Amino acid sequence: MKWRGRRETGTEPGPAGTTRSSGDGLPRVAAITMSRDSGPVLRHWVEHYQRQLGAEDVFVIDDHSVDGSTEELPCTVLRLPYLDKYSFEPSRMGILSGLAKSLLFAYDAVLLADADEFVVADPAQHASLRHFAAARAGTDVAGVLGYNVIHRVGAEPALDFDAPSLLRQREFARFTPLMCKPALKWVDADWAHASHGIRHPFAPDPELFMFHLKFADLGQLELLAEHRHRAAVVEGRAVKSSWSRPTDEIVEALRTAAAHVEQAEAQGELGRFRPGPKKIASIVENEGDLWRATGAGQHLALVRPPYVRIPDELRDLF
Repeated sequence: MKWRGRRETGTEPGPAGTTRSSGDGLPRVAAITMSRDSGPVLRHWVEHYQRQLGAEDVFVIDDHSVDGSTEELPCTVLRLPYLDKYSFEPSRMGILSGLAKSLLFAYDAVLLADADEFVVADPAQHASLRHFAAARAGTDVAGVLGYNVIHRVGAEPALDFDAPSLLRQREFARFTPLMCKPALKWVDADWAHASHGIRHPFAPDPELFMFHLKFADLGQLELLAEHRHRAAVVEGRAVKSSWSRPTDEIVEALRTAAAHVEQAEAQGELGRFRPGPKKIASIVENEGDLWRATGAGQHLALVRPPYVRIPDELRDLF
C-alpha cells in the first residue's frame, strides 16, 4: 500500500488537505544538524542520511567551524557567525526548531540528529527511514531508542573513517534512556533541553534506533572533549552541560566502560538489546508543556551495566 499523506492536525504549516509528492509514493523527510568542528564523522553523517532520505534532503548548519569539516560537503550547508547574541543552548534549539518549521512547508517530516548521531529504522520492518515515516503516518513525534556506542580501548583499533562502515567496526553499546530523543517530527513543535525534549507528547518507538558515536573512538573523543571544554571555559558556551567536564574525566568514563564491557562479555552478563515495553514507557516525562527523555547523564550511565551487543543487521546500516 502506498503512503497517502498524513492527517491534518492543525499544527503543521502546509495547506489543509495537501499531500506533498516525492515521486515514489513515500513521504519526504529532511535531516538537519548543527555542527561545529565535528571532524571526519560529519561526512559519514551526511552520506548516511542521504542514503536513507535523498541526496538533496540533508541540511547542515555550520556553527563557525574552523576544522574544515563542513567544507565541500555534498549537501546544503548554512553558515552562521558566532552565536553570541543570546546564550548558546536557547540559540541552538531556536535555530534548529525554526529551520524545521520552515522545512515542514516542503517536507512531510523533519529529523534532527547531532553530527555523531545515526538514526536507523529496524531493517526487519522498514527498508529506510522514509519507509518508517510512511508506516507511522498519523504520528506527530517519534522518539528513538538511544545507544552510546563503546570503543573497547585495547581490543578494538581506532575507527577507520575511510572504511565504508563505521558501526561494523564496533560491537557493543550502552542503552541510554536520556538519549531516547524526540528525533523525528511531523508537526511544528519546538525542541528543548538540548533536543532531549520537545513541546509535544512523544514516546520512543521500538523500531527506531539511534547510535551515538561520541564514545566510539578514544582519539576522537579526546579531541572533541578538549574542544568543547575550551569552548565552555573561554566562550562560556553550554557551561551547564557536559561541555564543561574536563577531558580526562570524560576519557576515563570511556576507559571504565570498555573494561566493564570486557568483563560483562566474559561472564555472560550482557543485557538484551531492545528494552521491554515497560522500560520504554517509563522513559519520557511530562513537565507542563514539555515532554523529555530522562535518566542518568551520558557519562554516569556509560560506566553502569548492562551493556548490549549490537545486532549484525544494524551494524551494516552505516
